[in-house]
Amino acid sequence: MTTPVGLDQAVRAILAEAQEVYRGSARASHWLHHQQARLAGPLTVAVLGAPKSGKSTLVSAYVGEEVAPVELADGAQVTTWYQDGPQPRAVLYGPGGPWEAPAARRDRRLDVDLRPWPAERVDHIVIDWPGRNLREVTLIDTPGLPEPDRDATAVALERIVGVADCLLYLVRDTQAGELPALRAALARPVPTAGAASTLLVLSRADEIGAGRIDALSSAKQIVRRYRRDEGVRAACQDVIAVAGLLAEAGRTLRDTEFAAFTALATVPRASLEGFLLSADRFTSPRFPVALDVDTRRSLLHRFGMFGLRLGVTLVRQSCHEPVKLAAELVQRSGLAELRESIDEYFVGRREVLKARSALIALDGLLRAEPMPAARRLFAELERVLASAHDFRELRLLSALRVGQVALPDELATEARRLIGGVGTSLPDRLGVDYQTSPTELQQRAFDALHRWQRETMNPMLSRTARRGAETVVRTCEAMLDQLTSG
Repeated sequence: MTTPVGLDQAVRAILAEAQEVYRGSARASHWLHHQQARLAGPLTVAVLGAPKSGKSTLVSAYVGEEVAPVELADGAQVTTWYQDGPQPRAVLYGPGGPWEAPAARRDRRLDVDLRPWPAERVDHIVIDWPGRNLREVTLIDTPGLPEPDRDATAVALERIVGVADCLLYLVRDTQAGELPALRAALARPVPTAGAASTLLVLSRADEIGAGRIDALSSAKQIVRRYRRDEGVRAACQDVIAVAGLLAEAGRTLRDTEFAAFTALATVPRASLEGFLLSADRFTSPRFPVALDVDTRRSLLHRFGMFGLRLGVTLVRQSCHEPVKLAAELVQRSGLAELRESIDEYFVGRREVLKARSALIALDGLLRAEPMPAARRLFAELERVLASAHDFRELRLLSALRVGQVALPDELATEARRLIGGVGTSLPDRLGVDYQTSPTELQQRAFDALHRWQRETMNPMLSRTARRGAETVVRTCEAMLDQLTSG
C-alpha cells in the first residue's frame, strides 16, 4: 500500500502556507525551503551513538567504500552527510560559508584533506559520493553523543531528530544507560511515534565474549533477549547485531589482505593460535609468518582480532578466492540483516516518514519563532496529524510494541502485519507471496476487513484495543480501495 496522495498534498500545502507567513524571515524561509526539498529527495538516516560505538565504520560498511570518518583540524568531527552524487565532492557549511574542498576517490577511499579547517568554523559537511547504496538513503554520520550526561545526550538527539527521517542508534551494550536518553528525545509532541523510525544496533557484536569465534552467535542470542525487553521495545522498531568492522573490511577487502590471510592459513593451527589471542602477540617480533609488523598492524586495524581469527578459519576451510572471502565476511557480519531492516521498516515507509519529519521541523519552527499569523498553522498541523491514517498506523505499531494496546497474541501479530510492521506492500501486509493474483489479494483483504470489523465491537477487548482495531479496519479499507481502483 502506498502513501495516500492526500498526505503528501496536505504537508506540501502547510509548508507553502508557512513560507508565506515567514516570508520576512530569511532563516525561516531557508529552513522551510529545505524541508520542501527533502520531501522530494531520498530518505535521510542518521547514525548516532556514544564515542567509539562504530558509527563511521558502519557508514563506510553500508556505502561499501571507506568514506568515513571525515576529520577536521586536530581530528575533530562534525555532522557529515553522505549523499548520492555524480562524482566525489565535499562542501563545508558554517559562518561565512559554504566552501568546497577538493575530494577524490582513490583505491575505494574518500581522499579529502580538511585538516586546515578548525571545527569552530564548520557546522556540517556534505559529501557527494557516487554509488547505488546512496540512491534511496542519505546517511548522516554524527559526532559521538556526550556521556554520561543524559540531558546533554537528549539535547544532541533532539537536534539530529529534527533533520533526519530515521535513526540508527548504535550501542555497545544496551544496559549502559543510553536508552533512557533515547526515549526522552523520541518523546516529541509531533507525532508521538519516534520508536517506529528507530533501529537499535548492537554495533560491535564481534567483541561479545572477548571476540571468541562464536561471538556473533552470542550477539544474536543477546539481541533476541533485548527484543523481549519492554524498555528496549519502547525505544525502537527492532534490534540488530552487526560487526561493523568486519562488514567494512569485507566490503573493501584488498588483494594484499587476501594474500596475507592465505599466508597465515598455511601455518599449522598449533603454531599460529597463540599469536591470535591478543594484539600484542599478533605484532610480536616472534611472529611465525613472514609478514612485516606494519602489515600486521594494518590487518589488526582493519579486521580486529575477531576478524583475523575468522578470516584465517574461512581461508582454511573453503574461501580460496578474494571474492568468496569478502562475501563470507560480509554475510557473517550482520550487515545484510541491517540493510533488510532499513528497507523493511524505513524505505518502505519513506513517504510517510519524510512527511512526519517535515511536520516535526514545522512544529519546531512555530515554537522557536512564534508570531500571531502562525497560530492557524498550529491548528492545521494538528488537523493533519489527527486525520492522516499513516500516522495512526505508526502510533499503533508503537502502542502494540510497548503493550499500550493489548491484543491476544494471534490478533496482535496479524495487526502488526496488516498495518505494515513487516513490510508495506500489499503482499507483505496480507501475508502472501508476491506472485499472488489481484483477485486473491482482494479476497484476503475482504476477509481481513470483516474479521477486524467484528473486533471493533468485541466486548472482551479493552476500549483502547477496540480503537486499535478501528485503525486496522481503516487499513483494510485503504487496501481494498487500492485494489479496486488499480
